[in-house]
Order: sequence, then C-alpha cells, then structure tokens
Amino acid sequence: MKSLTLIALAVYVVLAGSASNAAQATRTESCKVTTEQEIASLFDRWNQSLQTGDPHKVVANYAERSILLPTVSNKPRLTPAEREEYFHHFLEDRPSGKIDLRFVEIGCNSAVDAGLYTFTFAKTGAVVSGRYTYTYRWDGSKWLITSHHSSVMPEKK
Repeated sequence: MKSLTLIALAVYVVLAGSASNAAQATRTESCKVTTEQEIASLFDRWNQSLQTGDPHKVVANYAERSILLPTVSNKPRLTPAEREEYFHHFLEDRPSGKIDLRFVEIGCNSAVDAGLYTFTFAKTGAVVSGRYTYTYRWDGSKWLITSHHSSVMPEKK
C-alpha cells in the first residue's frame, strides 16, 4: 500500500510539472524594444519633475507598487502617499541632479540604471554626491520606477 501511494505521488508530481512546463511554453510576452539612451532619459524625466517643485509630479514617475529607499530618510516609502510625503520635504531645498557615472542593463520590459550622481540644492547651496539604482518596468505605455535606492557616498573626496 505504501509503495502504491508513493507511485501515485510520483505520477502526480510528474504530471503537475509537465502541465506547468506546458503552460510556460505557451505563454509569450512581448518585450518593449528600448535603448540605453531611452533608459538614461528616464532620469532626465525624473529630474525635470523635481524642478517643478510638485511632489505629485515626481511620484507620477513611480509604479503604484514600488519602493523608494531615499537618501535623507531611514524610512522605506512603499505607497504613493509615503513617496509624496518624502518628496514634499526633499523638494523644499530645490534639488537638481546630474549623472556622474552610469551603468544600464536592459531586460524584457525591465531595465536597471545604476551609478553615481550629484545633487545641487539651490536653496542651501549644498552639493551632495551619492549612489543610485533605479529599476524600471514597462507598463504597456510608459516606463515606471519600481525601485529607487539612493545613498550618500560614504567617503569624502
């Protein structure tokens, strides 16, 4: 009886695996054709939204389900309201960013832009160098940020 149960279990596992593989084999995904230049331009779009001073316009760059791990806060921002609250304070000093070094990796409907950037704050005159990573997902009509990590450079120049 025990061996019959084991055989039945083995057959079930094989059939379930075959059904899963068949479903994956028939599922196709259309990949958005893109370039490194297009992905690099997404930072420019984000940076231009900073220039508006409107946190809502900055948050519009992020997917509904995304995470912001910001430079000047220990709190991860998981909702649009939390991201908007963060940018409301961040924008007070009128930041403007520029890319110093960039690495872009492109996948199917996803991309990563990582590197080094410098922010200049018009209100205070402060200049801050940092590291960044943006991950993007194509939603069928536009690229949206799915994760954004930023941190101040740990060593002074």
